[in-house]
Amino acid sequence: MVKKNTCVFISGQGSNLRNLIFHSRDDKFPVKISLVISNNKKAFGINYAKKYHIPFILINTNDQNYENKILLNLKKYKIDFICLAGYMRIISGNLIKNFNNRIINIHPSLLPKFKGLNTFSRMLKKKEVKAGCSVHYVNKKLDGGNVIIRKTFFIDVNDDEQILKKKTQKLEYRALPEAIIKIFRNS
Repeated sequence: MVKKNTCVFISGQGSNLRNLIFHSRDDKFPVKISLVISNNKKAFGINYAKKYHIPFILINTNDQNYENKILLNLKKYKIDFICLAGYMRIISGNLIKNFNNRIINIHPSLLPKFKGLNTFSRMLKKKEVKAGCSVHYVNKKLDGGNVIIRKTFFIDVNDDEQILKKKTQKLEYRALPEAIIKIFRNS
C-alpha cells in the first residue's frame, strides 16, 4: 500500500497527533505523518514530532504571508492529505481550494450542534443528553463540512466540562483513525 503523505495541524497538547503517529506505524493504515504544522510555538504536540523525527513548521498566523509559507511547505513535503487535530485557527479559502475534500477536522461535538468553541460549557447549559465527537471535511463554513464519522456517549448528571473533555478525547482517538480508513477505503 502506498501511504498518503499527511500533514497534521495542531495548536496544543497533540494527543490526537500522537494517536495518529501510532496508527500510521501500522502497514495497513493509509497515511504517513510527513509534516506537522503548529500556530503555537509552545504547543506540547511539537514534542511528538521531535520524538518521532517528523518535520514540523511553526507558523505565525499574524504574519501576512503565513498562508504562503504553509502552502510552500505542503508542496515541499508532497502532502496529499491534511488532518486538523486541535488546530485553533480557521483555514483559509485558498488552502481549502488547493486541498478540496482532502482536509478533515475532528470536532468535540455531535455536529451540526455546537460548532465553534466552548462546546462543553454550551452542552451543559443546554442540558444535552448526548455528547461526542465528529470528524468532518473542512469547507468554507466553520465546522460545516460533511460529517464522515460520529462517536457518541450519554452525559452523566455528574459530568462537568473536564469530564466531558476526557470522555470526548477517548472517542476522538477512535474516530479520527476510523474516518481516515473510511475515506481511503472508499477512494
